[in-house]
Amino acid sequence: MAKQQPFVLVYAEDVRQHLRAIEAKYHSLIRDTIRSQLTYVPDRETRNRKPLKRPVEFGAEWELRFGPDNRFRVFYSVNRTERKVEIVAIGTKERNRVRIGGEEIEL
Repeated sequence: MAKQQPFVLVYAEDVRQHLRAIEAKYHSLIRDTIRSQLTYVPDRETRNRKPLKRPVEFGAEWELRFGPDNRFRVFYSVNRTERKVEIVAIGTKERNRVRIGGEEIEL
């Protein structure tokens, strides 16, 4: 069986700002999880990886949940023809509030 070609991970410019709002001790967990979960099958639905039911303001089509109490959220879009995953936002969820870059957003 041929080895599957990996997807290229592309980060939106705003993602740096989003990460600044998250404690630095979690940055390696976020980076490693994105790499392991989104490099080969980013558009396969799993328990922690879901397509969004409606588009969000920054254009993401998928959501990845992980971390302690599933508190981290990575919002991304997949381009199968170019084999790219564009990470458009990284945030945290506490109870029913999602914060990206320190600002609460509506989902």
